[in-house]
Amino acid sequence: LYTFNGFSAVTEQKQTESLNGKWSLSNSDGSVSLPAQVPGCVHSALHQQGFIQDPYFRFNDLSYRWIAFDNWTYTTIFTVSAQLRSKQKVLLVFDGADTVASVWLNGITVGKMNNMFQRYVNMLKDGDNVLKVSFLSPVLYAAEQRKAHSAYRVPPECPPDVQKGECHVNFIRKEQSSFSWDWGPSFPTMGLWKEVRLEAFDVLHLIQVSSVPLYSASDILIVQNVKCFVFYIILQSVQVKLWWPNGHGNQPFYQMTVRGFQDEYLILNTETKVYFRTVELVQEPIVGSPGLSFYFRINGKPVFLKGSNWIPAHSFQDQVTPAVLKNLLQSAVDANMNALRVWGGGVYEQDLFYSICDELGIMVWQDFMFACAMYPTENAFIQTVREEVAQQVQRLKSHPSIIIWSGNNENEAALATDWFNISVSQRPTYIKDYVTLYVNNIRKIVQDEDHSRPFLVSSPTNGVESEQEGWVAANPYDTHYGDTHFYSYVLDCWDWTTFPRTRFASEYGFQSWPSFSTLQPVSVKEDWSYGSNFTSHRQHHEDGNQQMMKQAALHFNLPNSTEPLKRFRDTLYITQVMQAQCVKTQTEFYRRSQSEIIDGRGHTMGALYWQLNDIWQAPSWSSIEFGGKWKMLHYFAQNFFAAVLPVGFEDDNTLLIYAVSDLDHNLMLRTVVTVYSWADLGPVCTLKSDLVSVPGGSAMATFKQPVAALLAGCGRCTRLTCLLTFHLEDPSSVQQGPTNHLFLCSPKEAQGLQRPNITVSVHEYKTDYTITLHSAAVAPFVWLDVGNIPGRFSSNGFLMVSRNVTVSFNPWRPTSVAELSKSLTITSLRDVY
Repeated sequence: LYTFNGFSAVTEQKQTESLNGKWSLSNSDGSVSLPAQVPGCVHSALHQQGFIQDPYFRFNDLSYRWIAFDNWTYTTIFTVSAQLRSKQKVLLVFDGADTVASVWLNGITVGKMNNMFQRYVNMLKDGDNVLKVSFLSPVLYAAEQRKAHSAYRVPPECPPDVQKGECHVNFIRKEQSSFSWDWGPSFPTMGLWKEVRLEAFDVLHLIQVSSVPLYSASDILIVQNVKCFVFYIILQSVQVKLWWPNGHGNQPFYQMTVRGFQDEYLILNTETKVYFRTVELVQEPIVGSPGLSFYFRINGKPVFLKGSNWIPAHSFQDQVTPAVLKNLLQSAVDANMNALRVWGGGVYEQDLFYSICDELGIMVWQDFMFACAMYPTENAFIQTVREEVAQQVQRLKSHPSIIIWSGNNENEAALATDWFNISVSQRPTYIKDYVTLYVNNIRKIVQDEDHSRPFLVSSPTNGVESEQEGWVAANPYDTHYGDTHFYSYVLDCWDWTTFPRTRFASEYGFQSWPSFSTLQPVSVKEDWSYGSNFTSHRQHHEDGNQQMMKQAALHFNLPNSTEPLKRFRDTLYITQVMQAQCVKTQTEFYRRSQSEIIDGRGHTMGALYWQLNDIWQAPSWSSIEFGGKWKMLHYFAQNFFAAVLPVGFEDDNTLLIYAVSDLDHNLMLRTVVTVYSWADLGPVCTLKSDLVSVPGGSAMATFKQPVAALLAGCGRCTRLTCLLTFHLEDPSSVQQGPTNHLFLCSPKEAQGLQRPNITVSVHEYKTDYTITLHSAAVAPFVWLDVGNIPGRFSSNGFLMVSRNVTVSFNPWRPTSVAELSKSLTITSLRDVY
């Protein structure tokens, strides 16, 4: 009995029975047969049952290619309750099937599916029921689809050889990076990677509830889409608490209950969270500049987006656990990020991903899953895409974290700058296909389904300017419009003048290797050198290993130990130092460019570096290693994404320091510059500026002085013998934001830099451990590593200019002072040569 608004009603709930658990799995000729867990995938099942080793071990991505070239069938035998069979309607539901599959129930074909699938079934038996799901080889299916498309090529045919991948991924609607990418392996997966269940009911079945609140000062409108009917709730003059991005406010929500009655029966009853916020993408003229702005207003407030790009967290999605998601997303927030871009070559993430983003205040730039390719536009392909887009928008649009939909990754740029050597005569055909897919279909469906957030056709793009140019701009990288992607591995990353002064930087970055403790479980001793077959095999970006060394060599002495393992570990370290310093320099340039226009460029309002996470143990652009360990870059991000930040740089031999503030209110700040000698601990001299009013949400200069005059005022300093640190203080001399640093020469040219001979002591403190470091000399890029003990330091990769520094370590499993002391290694720059 159910009581509602003073009267009682009989509850007539639907019956649900899970079909998760142990199934059987076999290949096409029956030579392989084994138990398989659902949710799961073929590779996971083969590994769990001992048929294969860890797919990530050494060269197993090549050894196990055969798996994706076979067809596989999942089978389960189940009985259903009499109560479920008594219902008038029974629905067979697959939340996720990867990818091209046929379904049989008791020998009768139920249908074909790709990802989400629901069918009414009436052939359930009293006793055993047999359910079979047969998957076609995704590689062979894609090749057959390509062969059937004979009119003209749809590039690219295959990935570059260095990626060791499979061909024609653009002809199959599955995770595009599963056929390989420049940071990931080729594991074209198959399987039931989400829940399978039966749902039974008599009268009405609520498939989905999605709320899209539209808020204004005078009223609140909740548009509530339900599969069976649509209704509107309008609440006049109701004060609600707004959802805000991380760093700008809280993330409150309201609980909404949807109930449906027929006669005295309660036949529908569900609850959903409702958040209130508005989002606008502002593209309007800027005084003193050609082009248009490009920034987001959340609840009427301009917000600088600070964050990164998200790729799939594992090649096998069934292994992306809630703990993995929570750790990675919490790591983003703990590095002061407020935004992530879900990149268009991966997957539409699971519901939990977006729910965590809602709770943590992480804004999501959501790509549709098309990347770095042209795509076919036959009716069958377009219809599949239309179903895909409608399903995903309906599923995800309730999440306030999603602030924009984007049609694809880099496909406008690919057409405009001719990545695929398309002849002039054929170009109109490809532009027509581009507009058909992304504008006439994806854009139209999104705008029909969701009026609450903006839509971009591509990234990078010139936005409304691209639209005016027929959706494919002559130069989608024009810094006067839209967002940009920028990579250069040849130019000196310490030279900020090489970076584009863009409106919004949605991709940029540099590679590094993960730590030795991450590589060790998937390698053997012969792999542990920078020139090994393993390090070459793991690098999927052309000349990537050489590019890292060349960039590092611009400013650092490269490791030269005669002991092979030490030299390898030191080389891993120097790539992380290089990456951290490069991304720091570029990100700080974007943050200080938000309030100024120089030569018509500027007003930068977003910095999303490439990339947050890794898909396996390999070199990549990530700041977090596979398994969750922070690289030096991620520790740097804690500082360069701080709400209040001093940014120092040189322009025409003049030192400038900007105060950057994301706060809502104005601050009175002075800049404190401290000069140190490379040869001695302790400051040489200190300079302080006058107090300056720094408006909230701005970046402005607070210190300016020629470097020569500054050094002359410190007596015995030159560019080669001294370095600078600086921070911001309020009128009470309380430090605001982190301490930053600036090297006046390349560290490899620094005179007086010595080995610091750092010693440590470890102590237990509550649930954490404190580590006190004692140094005999100035030590740049001090790196603490506890091997395979999972956890996180409060600070790492730092510049040590005092004799003693104390940091904390938070372990993710039980440990001890003895274990930490034994595992702990300390590396600084002078220790590697």
